[in-house]
Amino acid sequence: MNDLGVCIVTRSSKDVVLDCLASLYEETQGLDLDIVVVDNDSRDGTVDAIRLKFPAVKLILNDRNLGFSRAVNQGLKSLDAKYYVLLNPDAMVLERALPRLIRFMQENPQAGICVPKVLNSDGSLQLQCRRGEARPGEVFAYFLGLASRFPNDTRFTGYLLNHIDNEKVNEVKAVSGSCMIIRREVVEQIGYLDEIYFAYQEDTDYCFRARKAGWKVYYVPLASVIHLGGRGGSNVNPYFGVYQWHRSYYLYYRKNLAKDYPFWFHPFYYFVMLVKMLVNLVGVLLSRDKVVGTRKPS
Repeated sequence: MNDLGVCIVTRSSKDVVLDCLASLYEETQGLDLDIVVVDNDSRDGTVDAIRLKFPAVKLILNDRNLGFSRAVNQGLKSLDAKYYVLLNPDAMVLERALPRLIRFMQENPQAGICVPKVLNSDGSLQLQCRRGEARPGEVFAYFLGLASRFPNDTRFTGYLLNHIDNEKVNEVKAVSGSCMIIRREVVEQIGYLDEIYFAYQEDTDYCFRARKAGWKVYYVPLASVIHLGGRGGSNVNPYFGVYQWHRSYYLYYRKNLAKDYPFWFHPFYYFVMLVKMLVNLVGVLLSRDKVVGTRKPS
């Protein structure tokens, strides 16, 4: 059994994944490491480049884009480790981040899932890396910009947790799959990602299931990674990306939260999400930028 198993999903990610892998090897020296790259039908030479520069990396090749959740599950099932990491190909590991996360989890046996401080290329924090519950009220406040306008008002900051101290360890409801470390026992207890999600919200759903099983989820700023964002390799049609993002919120609500709300509220929530999706689709239509990676609609 390895100390650490890392799963990376790619789709035409050649320009970023080589730097990601280099940072992994550089910052995990001393650990027994196993890396698998699951490629969703890249067309830019990603696979050949990885084979040439990192021959020890295991490759799983799909002949079409299976989405993030299915590809991650393929990768996780091929690994055997004490801790598993989901890592986006446009992320770079900094300053022994993964060994620091492992040490934290060893010292906190109730910690089932953790995320490091996830930074943009300019050093600013990606707030989405640690989140509260994706309940309608919190999500609406996020959509309407109230959380950013009133960052210290907890009535509006329940989703992106704008009010918390980002330099301290915090227990949170969910973390981002851009760099998520999972204890082996969590996978053994609750299984793999739910494949109803093509992409987006699969990380939130997994954290929900882990918490329901008694595990805790933590944001651990003792460790850091850089996540470029929007270059993770989904490379889908931009309209399809907008559709999947909104579909994921619909699925998450229906699966995990709908039971907590009266029946008359469900069509209202679905209608609001539908309107928002249509607004985003119009935005894509009018935009000059027709390239969508993993960057989420706002």
